[in-house]
Amino acid sequence: MSTADAPLPPDLRSDVAAMAAAEHHARMAAIPALMAVQARLGWVSDAHLADVAGLLGLSPADLDGVATFFNLVFRRPVGRHVIMMCDSVSCWIMGRDALCARLCDRLGIRPGQTTADGAVTLLPIVCLGHCDHAPAMLVDRTLHGDLDEAGIDRIADALAADTPEGPPT
Repeated sequence: MSTADAPLPPDLRSDVAAMAAAEHHARMAAIPALMAVQARLGWVSDAHLADVAGLLGLSPADLDGVATFFNLVFRRPVGRHVIMMCDSVSCWIMGRDALCARLCDRLGIRPGQTTADGAVTLLPIVCLGHCDHAPAMLVDRTLHGDLDEAGIDRIADALAADTPEGPPT
């Protein structure tokens, strides 16, 4: 049985149940619960979504509607690092397409793909709200703005130097 098909670990089930109990309506814990699963397991599989839905008293279809609307919940496996490259008008005007092409060339992938070693997933995102520093992208939880070719190269180099255990110290 793969980890994607395995039941939620007991402590994570308890955490999700506690989130539901803390809300007036259990469904209000949907996004925090999904994010907790993702933080632990890397993404939200169908089996895990069904487990969370049961704990929140929702149908899997209802919870999947929340998960697929909220673009920070990953419903497919992603790399150890996730790059979200803004594709808003502001970023586009400031050269986003050329920078995205450079990053794609450096990583050997296209938007929506993960590197063969599972290290990096590159995803487009509608807007990061960092328009005054366009072009921008989010690498894991770090926001990068005012990007140029040198900045893209620095980020790509840092990701290339990474190992499964984490970035070099």
